[in-house]
This record gives sequence, structure tokens and C-alpha cells, in this order.
Amino acid sequence: MENRDSDIAALRDRVLAMAGYLRMDAKRLELAALDERASEPGFWDDQGAAQRAMAQAAAFRDEIESYEAMIAALEDVEAANELAMAEEDEELAAELAGGLSSLVGRITELEVASWFTEELDPGDAIITITPGQGGLEAQDWTEMLLKMYSKYAERKKWKIDLHDAPVGVELGLDRAVFTVHGRNAYGMLRSEMGVHRLVRISPTDEKKRRQTTFAGVEVLPVLPDEIEVDVRDEDLRIDVYRSSGPGGQSVNTTDSAVRITHLLSGIVVTVQNEKSQHKNKEAAMKILRSRLYELEKEKREAELEELRGPRKEITFGSQIRNYVLYPYQLVKDLRTGHETGNVEAVLGGDIEAFLIAFLRWRVGGDESAQAQGQTQTQAQAQAQEQARAQAQASAQTQTQAQAQGPGAV
Repeated sequence: MENRDSDIAALRDRVLAMAGYLRMDAKRLELAALDERASEPGFWDDQGAAQRAMAQAAAFRDEIESYEAMIAALEDVEAANELAMAEEDEELAAELAGGLSSLVGRITELEVASWFTEELDPGDAIITITPGQGGLEAQDWTEMLLKMYSKYAERKKWKIDLHDAPVGVELGLDRAVFTVHGRNAYGMLRSEMGVHRLVRISPTDEKKRRQTTFAGVEVLPVLPDEIEVDVRDEDLRIDVYRSSGPGGQSVNTTDSAVRITHLLSGIVVTVQNEKSQHKNKEAAMKILRSRLYELEKEKREAELEELRGPRKEITFGSQIRNYVLYPYQLVKDLRTGHETGNVEAVLGGDIEAFLIAFLRWRVGGDESAQAQGQTQTQAQAQAQEQARAQAQASAQTQTQAQAQGPGAV
């Protein structure tokens, strides 16, 4: 039976260090001040300001309660370890191992939340998935990515609103546009911005040849109402038409779908998932505001794009992550080097480790060092992929030769 004193001491050091960089004492004072303001006469006279203050108070309260629950859990495992060692209780020691694992996950989650320092990180995210090179296969890959992110959101208990997902010509989706609602959704999912590459045996090829397919993922923040974006009615063209996607009888028999074109920028937003034309228009305007905000931010800063990241063609050599199903099983992020052979789990929504690895990578060094590291990692990944493919082909040839017998050539 293992004494877990050293593991528990290491966790205690992490938790105590978090109190400093999470500013727990300062947040307790700020929460008390907000609660005091909320009890003052006239607090609700300005509804907008009052709602923002209450939302801030709720966020502080949630973070403080999470931290205090971790302290209590740490004390519980410490006491359980002492009791297990004193009574040589194997069953309690096994329970302790599970409790430690759960506690490590909670500590990591709170640490990750501390990295979301930008204004829009805590908010919701608008994601657009667009097929790249690969023809029909790229449309299928778009649908697979939509399912992956939907499963991830389900794991996080986040909500997804699907705005636009027209069915492809023969399979998959022509595109997918959706909003993810959840705490730190944008901060977490901004790591997915870029080109995603899939390698597999083509399900549409009769000869079962290997196919490489690409899809682009764009991640934007949902803007709070207090952030003003100048959108004039005269700069918009709004078209309504019948929905071409699933969603019930009335979707396809009424003009519920909405397409908004911003005439000055050329940005086009289409939303058709809701049965109500009003709701579709409201969702389209939110997406348009986010895209115009991003456009203005790019113009103002004229440097490394902060929201969209470097724009690249959705093709080979520009990908941020490879998903290889054949001739071997591997998902690898070319920026961070994080990888796993459990492709099925990743496509089933188990992407948290990739997102956390990106956050650590992003805060761990300057941009130039990261860019150099990304270039080196991509080159290494391509070389490793070629080596694996050659090894796989060699192994298959050997197996076939052995099956044919000693006289086979």
C-alpha cells in the first residue's frame, strides 16, 4: 500500500500558489463590495449596469466557492491517507487514489481558467467550419468536426445553438455555423482556429485508397451588448427564403431562413436553423457584429491577428492538427506537439487535453519562439508520418510474403 503524503503535499503547494495568482483575497473583497452595492437603493435604476454587476458577482462567487471546495477536498484526502496508512486499509487506499485523481482534474481546471485574461475569453464562442481541399470528403469531414465539438460541449455541459448546416451534395455538410454557450467557451475553443487535416481510407472510393481531406475552423467571440459595433440599416441587405436544412415541417414551408449581407465589407451571414424568421435574424446579427468587430480590430492593430490567427489556405502544409486513421492511428497538434493514438476518443469529443496543451503553449513563450517551434514541429511531424507509413507498408509486405509461403517473391 502506497503512502500518498508526497503527492498530497505537491497538490497543497499548487493550491496555495493558486490563491496568489487567482487573487482570491482581492476577489473576496470585490464580491463583498458588489453585494453591498446591490443592497443600495436605486441599484436597479440602471438595468444594464446592475445586470453586469450581478454577473460579475456571480462569477466571483463561483470561483471562490470552487477554490474553497478544493481546499476541503484536499483536507479530506489528507485525512483519508493518514487513516489508510494507520489501519492498513487497502479498500480506503483505492478510494483515495480515485479521490486524488478527481482533485488533480479540478485543480487543473481552475488553473486553466486563470489563463483567460483577455476581455472576451470568459464568454461564448461562434464557430464556423468550412470544407477545404478534398471535395465530397471535405464535406463529410466538416460534419465529423461538428459532431466532435458537439460531443465536447456535451461533456462540458455547454449548450450549442446550430445556426446553419446545409447538407452537402452527396454526404456531409456544405458548412456549419453554431454558437457554443458556456463559461470560458471562447477562451478554450479559440485554440481550434485553423486548418484540420484528416487522413483515412476514402469511404466513397471503390478502390479503398487513402484520402487526405481538409476543413477550416474559425472561432469568434460572442460580443457583450456593451461593446458597440456600428451597423447601419442602410449598409445591410437582408434576404429571406425557405430553409434548405432539417428542422421540422414549418422550416421548409415558410420563409424563415435569413441571409444578411454587409454591403461595405462584403461579409455574408446565413442562419436558417430556427423556425422563426425573427430568431434567425437575431442570431445572424450577433454573428455579423462579431465578424465586424474582428475586422475593425485587425485594422486598428495591423499586427498578428488576435482573434482569427494567421489566415491560411485550407490545404496541405497549413494545418494545425492531423487526424490520421490510416495507415496508423494518431492525432497530433503541430503547434504543441501533443498527440494521442486514441483517434476514436478524440473524434468522440475527448479534446480537452489538446485545448489545455495549446493554452500552456500559448502562455509559455513569446510569439517568435512559438512560430519557430511550430515550423520545426510541422517538419518533424511530416517526417514522422512518412516514417510511420513506410514502416506500416513494410510490415504489410512482410505479412503478405509470410502468408504466401517460403517461395513467395
